[in-house]
Amino acid sequence: MQDRIFYRRAVNHDSVHLLACALAGLAGAVAGASLVRRSRSSGFEPNRHTQLAQLNDTPARRYYTGFNPQRAIAISDLRAMSHKRLPRFALEYLEGGAEDEAAMLRERRAFANWRFMPRTLVDVSHRSLATNILGRPAAMPLVISPTGLNGILHVHGDRLLAQAALHADVPFVQSTMSNDTMEEVARAAPGVRHWWQLYVFGGDEIWQELLRRADRVGCEALVLTTNAQIFGDREWQRRNQIGKGRLSASAALESLTHPLWFVENPLSHGLPSFANIIDFVPKDQRSFFAASNWVRAHQPASLSWDTVAKIRERWKKPFILKGILCPDDVRRAVDSGVDGIVLSSHGGRQLDWTISPLDLLPFARKIVGEKTALYISGGVRRGTDLLKACALGADAVWVGRAPLYGLCAAGAAGAARALEILQAEARNAMGLLGVSHVDDLGPHLLAQTGRVA
Repeated sequence: MQDRIFYRRAVNHDSVHLLACALAGLAGAVAGASLVRRSRSSGFEPNRHTQLAQLNDTPARRYYTGFNPQRAIAISDLRAMSHKRLPRFALEYLEGGAEDEAAMLRERRAFANWRFMPRTLVDVSHRSLATNILGRPAAMPLVISPTGLNGILHVHGDRLLAQAALHADVPFVQSTMSNDTMEEVARAAPGVRHWWQLYVFGGDEIWQELLRRADRVGCEALVLTTNAQIFGDREWQRRNQIGKGRLSASAALESLTHPLWFVENPLSHGLPSFANIIDFVPKDQRSFFAASNWVRAHQPASLSWDTVAKIRERWKKPFILKGILCPDDVRRAVDSGVDGIVLSSHGGRQLDWTISPLDLLPFARKIVGEKTALYISGGVRRGTDLLKACALGADAVWVGRAPLYGLCAAGAAGAARALEILQAEARNAMGLLGVSHVDDLGPHLLAQTGRVA
């Protein structure tokens, strides 16, 4: 009970600090209310070529930024809704990548490098995205990726994402750094295909206890993230902070210009905690920023294939490695006896200037054959992205930011809308491509830009 009281006080201290910083900056920074967000217009984004249909900026085109997720036509609309709702520091956490953000940029550019060669005069009157994921039926080849700190984006974000996954009949992967306990998620979405993502930190007893809890709560699979033991240099996120301990005054002030987010999140509930691992953190380090820094400081750089073997020995259910981007590591993963591999750059948030997961996908498929499940994570914003990935060898795509845009925009309904959009786009594109079933997708339907085999 004393621990819980301390924990609540620590969380409340962070939210009081956020409010104090905002009010302190308000007196001398009236102009701060008009702070503009950093422009990303210099980046390459394949789904933003809307100017092709415009002449002298007419017709005027705008994404939907209201409150009704059903009016969102594409993931870009949910993204625009999120940008309107979230304060700058939360947006940088959601959107930003490492250093020059070249790896994140490559994730999107890679999809644009592949073009469809559609078949015509094919009966596509009965189309289905239904497939099997880890031997069980799923409505489409899609998994909601593990993402941490979802409570910053929306109160109880992890529970709401799980409910959206249940509604869409796809798996949901919960992060070690999530803000709802795995038990709360299981209760909030009974029957969801609940997977647990593991970060290794501290002593072995910590990950062993997390595995025991995940097994007890009914988690179907375990996902070990392999490429995050050293924290990526996320420069734009750091520019919103003073050191590692608190937000800058301008970032705290700017959050006051988003009253709906402020009232629904820190003012009403305080800043979120890392509920699944807070008991492992020293009592004087349990506030929001301190706990995050403590876990980061205790992630061992010695993580190795020996660690994978230890975990494989203890976890008897499906075991998946996430974060592979090298052919040799694909081979080692297959030899280690894992059940699945996720090609992933961690959303472009770790090592910058890496290849994209899609770049490696065709080669990885040749290495693993059919005996190991192969997934891809990163850059999926369209149903056509899903089809391209499956055609190049992925058993399913893992999506992170797309459902998070929905979550930020409208909670569980928004996250569900994001999945509906991707499913509808993919099903429609299948018909235009001349394909009725996911198993019919293959590299014969694609050509790299400028090449036709």
